[in-house]
Amino acid sequence: MKKAELSVNLIVIAAIALLILVILSVLIFGTGGRIVEGTNCLAIGGNCDISQGGSCSDLGEGYTRHFTATCQNQNLCCIPVGN
Repeated sequence: MKKAELSVNLIVIAAIALLILVILSVLIFGTGGRIVEGTNCLAIGGNCDISQGGSCSDLGEGYTRHFTATCQNQNLCCIPVGN
């Protein structure tokens, strides 16, 4: 009788552990798209500038370069001053 109780307890514990693992993996892998989107220039309110001079002069006086946000084709990410 004891062996049967032990195996039922083991099955219940394994099922709970598997459920926790599934929930954690959904939480971790479900946010992957938002992480990439968060480093995008447009996602932080910036504009991608195609000027090659290293500044955001094409957009006007009120913009400065954001060094960590990404744009397509290696363009500069320019954000409004104060962001």
